[in-house]
Formats: sequence, C-alpha cells, structure tokens
Amino acid sequence: MKQLGFLLNLDQCIGCQTCVSACKSENHTPEGVNWRRVNKINEDVFLSLSCNHCDSPECFRVCPEKAYTKRQDGIVIINPNRCNGCMDCVSACPFNAPQFDYEQHKASKCTMCYTRLQDNLQPCCVESCPTEAIKVIDFSQDLPVSFELTVQGFPDIVLTKPSTRFIPPQPRHRYRL
Repeated sequence: MKQLGFLLNLDQCIGCQTCVSACKSENHTPEGVNWRRVNKINEDVFLSLSCNHCDSPECFRVCPEKAYTKRQDGIVIINPNRCNGCMDCVSACPFNAPQFDYEQHKASKCTMCYTRLQDNLQPCCVESCPTEAIKVIDFSQDLPVSFELTVQGFPDIVLTKPSTRFIPPQPRHRYRL
C-alpha cells in the first residue's frame, strides 16, 4: 500500500517561513489558521511541520462525525461538510495539525496539496522551499536516503505513527578566534 509523507532535511531548513506563506496563499486559510508552521528547535535547527498524514491518525479515530478519511496514497483529509465544529480532532492530535477556523466553525488541515499531486505538481510548501529542505516521498518504496523517525522537538510517534521523516542535522564544529 502506498504511503506518501514528508521528508525534512534539518540541515537545509533555514527557518525562512516561505513554506508557511506558500501554504497560506495556496489554500486561502484565514488569519490564525496555519496548516504549516516552522518552529525553532535551537540556534541552528528549524522544524517545518504540517499534518503528518499518520498511519494511525488520532483525528480520524476521535471524530464523531467521521469527517476524516485516509486516501489510498496515505493522505489524511477532512470533509468540511461533515465537520460539526466539536474540536475533538484539534485537541487529540499531538502535532497540532487540525486547525480550528473560527470564521467557518470547522476544523481544517494540510491536504498535502493532493490536487497538485494529481496534476504531477509538488505541494506548494515543497515547491516554494528555496533550500529544498522539504520533499514528498513514498514510504512504501525503497528510500534513497537514511533518515530518523523523530528528532528533538517532535512529539511522541508511538501512538499515531506519523508519515514524516527527518534527515537529522549534522554536528557543526565551531571555532573560536
């Protein structure tokens, strides 16, 4: 079974937030609704995160309206017409992926730009990244690089099994003059 996910190279992410701006622009999310966020982990490391399209998504499990579905390619989407605004998914997700839209009174989240993928385009966050720190990969295939399942600043992965992987930062040597 196919499982698409994000691969983030932590040495390449410079914290510029271009991915955040591109996501907001592409998806027309209102103020306060950020499907992608960049967090500073330490002086040199940034973590660009969105929905992890988990193998075992909590949003899917807790939604009383069954508004969430997991597509054949592993992408987790929400049907806004089924969302009743209870916010169970918002509080259940350890990654803060579902965002509550107070204007629409509904939850929304990253769709991995699946309509762009269907047109053989990359998600807007991937396409916009000036350092190519974010990639979409298919975890069901042999992966071309070694990666880590988790890094500092990323919540526990045991329960949800997120489909995000990391190329960890390499140690940097600092010289004093």
